Amino acid sequence: QVQLVESGGGLVQAGGSLRLSCAASGRTVSSNSMGWFRPAPGKEREFVATISRSGVSTLYPDSVKGRFTISRDNAKNTVYLQMNSLKPEDTAVYYCSGRRGGSIATGVNEYDYWGQGTVVTVSS
Repeated sequence: QVQLVESGGGLVQAGGSLRLSCAASGRTVSSNSMGWFRPAPGKEREFVATISRSGVSTLYPDSVKGRFTISRDNAKNTVYLQMNSLKPEDTAVYYCSGRRGGSIATGVNEYDYWGQGTVVTVSS
């Protein structure tokens, strides 16, 4: 059983940066693809970033492309989300997730385990 714990959220002014971390325990996630999600109007959660097990492939929606970067350190069993040029509309709870498959995925139902989330608040 994998447990994910997110950290790094907080309050930041628009234009600022935050780096979220997602530490996995219980099992290695090096063979799993990983993702970050946040709630969205009309959806349970929308994908924010996803990374393959090797870290070679990543994908972002247009809303964060060029501002957010997902990365992973398999030796530390940790995934990161670097968020730059933050906007008030980025305010949300950010959830880390893992998928028992190595390829990237964008659907909520494609992921097998989730963290509890970390709160990001961007003030204008």
